[in-house]
Amino acid sequence: MESRSVPPGPYRATKLWNEVTTSFRAGMPLRKHRQHFKKYGNCFTAGEAVDWLYDLLRNNNNFGPEVTRQQTLQLLRKFLKNHVIEDIKGRWGSENLDDNSQLFRFPANSPLKTLPRRHPELRKNSIENFSKDKDSIFKLRNLSRRTPKKHGLYFSQENTEKMNCEIVNEDQENSFGNREISQEDVEEVWRYIFLNHLQTILGVSSLEEVINPEQVVPQYVMHNMTSTSKHGIVLLQDKSDDLPHWVLSAMKCLANWPRSNDMNNPTYVGFERDVFRTIADYFLDLPEPLLTFEYYELFVNILGLLQPHLERVAIDALQLCCLLLPPPNRRKLQLLMRMISRMSQNVDMPQLHDAMGTRSLMIHTFSRCVLCCAEEVDLDELLAARLVSFLMDHHQEILQVPSYLQTAVEKHLDYLKKGHIKNPGEGLMVPLPTYSYCKQISAQEFDEQKVSTSQAALAELLENIIKNKSLPLKEKRKKLKQFQKEYPLIYQKRFPTTESEAALFGDKPTIKQPMLILRKPKFRSLRY
Repeated sequence: MESRSVPPGPYRATKLWNEVTTSFRAGMPLRKHRQHFKKYGNCFTAGEAVDWLYDLLRNNNNFGPEVTRQQTLQLLRKFLKNHVIEDIKGRWGSENLDDNSQLFRFPANSPLKTLPRRHPELRKNSIENFSKDKDSIFKLRNLSRRTPKKHGLYFSQENTEKMNCEIVNEDQENSFGNREISQEDVEEVWRYIFLNHLQTILGVSSLEEVINPEQVVPQYVMHNMTSTSKHGIVLLQDKSDDLPHWVLSAMKCLANWPRSNDMNNPTYVGFERDVFRTIADYFLDLPEPLLTFEYYELFVNILGLLQPHLERVAIDALQLCCLLLPPPNRRKLQLLMRMISRMSQNVDMPQLHDAMGTRSLMIHTFSRCVLCCAEEVDLDELLAARLVSFLMDHHQEILQVPSYLQTAVEKHLDYLKKGHIKNPGEGLMVPLPTYSYCKQISAQEFDEQKVSTSQAALAELLENIIKNKSLPLKEKRKKLKQFQKEYPLIYQKRFPTTESEAALFGDKPTIKQPMLILRKPKFRSLRY
C-alpha cells in the first residue's frame, strides 16, 4: 500500500496512529480459517498480521526499513489493547498476542483517536505572535520570557562579554547614532534569528504548528554554540551535571574497542556485554529523554522531513533544533551518538546480543532514551527508532555548530547598534543563506526515478561485464547468462537479436537446420 507522509503539526503521532490503523484495516487480507474443528470467516492469524504490517511499516516513509519484527508485534498488541482488532470470540483490551496462528478479526468499528483541541486562548496568542507585517516577522519583544532551568544555564558572564566585544566595532566611538547593546537585546536577536532560519529551512509560511517561540531559550542556544571543545562537544561549567566518570570510561572502552585508553581492567568472556549493560542502565534510568519531553512534538514534526528527497532539509532542521536542548542533554546526546555509531561500524566488536546485530541492538536499546513523550504514545517506539537511526548516520553533521547562525546574529546586532533597526525583532533582516534543496516531487515520480536509476545502474554493470578484457571468455559467458536470467528485459535491450549477441564473441549464430521428414521404413515380417 502506498505510504503517505503525514504533514508537520501538533499531535503528529496521533495522526500517524490513525493513518496506520486505517491502512491496516483497509489492506490486511481476510479469509476463512479453521480452528478446533470449526470454520471462521473474514479473519487472519497473528502471524499473517505481523507479516503484512511489518512490510507496511518498513515501506512507509514515516517509519522506514529499520523497523523490526518485534516492534511490529508490539504495535499489534497495542492494536488489540485499543480495540483496533479483537480475537474471534470478541475479546480485546489486553496485550495477549504472539507471533503464532491465533485467530483475530476486525471489530465492526475500528476506533480512530481524536485529536485534542488546542486551548483557544493559546491559539489566539500563538497566531498573534506569529503574525507578519511589513515591519516585523515576529513580535519577539512582546513575548513573555522564560527563565531557563537552573541546572541547564551555564552561559557565563565571561562568554556574554566576549560575544558583545566581538560584535562591537572598533570605531564605535567615531560612528554616529550607535546605541548600546544590552544582554536582553542579544538574547532577543538570537531567538529571532533562530526562528527565522528554522522557518526558512522547513519552507513553511508559519511556524505556528511547529514550535512556540517561547520554547526557544537563547541562553541554551548561545552556550551550545560557543562553549564547545575542539571536537564540537559541549563543555559544562558545573561538572555535577556531566556524565559520571565511570560511565564515560565505559563509553570510551566500547567506542574504542578493542583498544581502550581509559580502562586497564582485565577482560573476560562476556566483559563487553557487561560494560554495555552498565551504559544502557545509566541512560535508561534518566528522568527524561535526552531530547526532553518539552520538544517531543517538535522532533516528531521534523521526522516528517525524513524522506529520501528531503534528507538535506531534515539534517539542517535537526541541526538547529538540537541547539535548543539544555547543555547537559546536548552533551550526553553527542557522546551517546558518537559511541553507538562507532560500535555499529566496528567489525571487531564482539556480538552483544544472541539474536540482534549491533546496529539493531543500539537502536532498540537507546531509542526511548532519546525520544519519548511524557504521556504514553502508542507509536513512541517506532518514531524514536526512526529518529535514532537517522541520528546515527548523520550525527557528525547534525550535532556540529552551524557557524552561519552566529554570523547572522553578529550582523543583525551590528545593524541594531548602528540604528538601521530600532528593535531586535524588527524587519530589516540579514540576508539568509541560500538553501539549494531538491524540488519536492510526488511519491509516484520518486518511484519512477528510482526505477530508472536502478535500470541505468544495471545497464552500466552489463557494459562493464562486456568490456572487461581481463575476464576469461568462459567466465564472461557464465556472468552474461546469469545476468540474462536475472534481468531479461535489460539484457534483451542490449542484445535484441542473436546476431548482436554472437558478434560479442565472434561466433556465427547457430541456426538449427530444419528437421527432415523421413519416411518410416517398412518392416518386413521375419516369417517366410
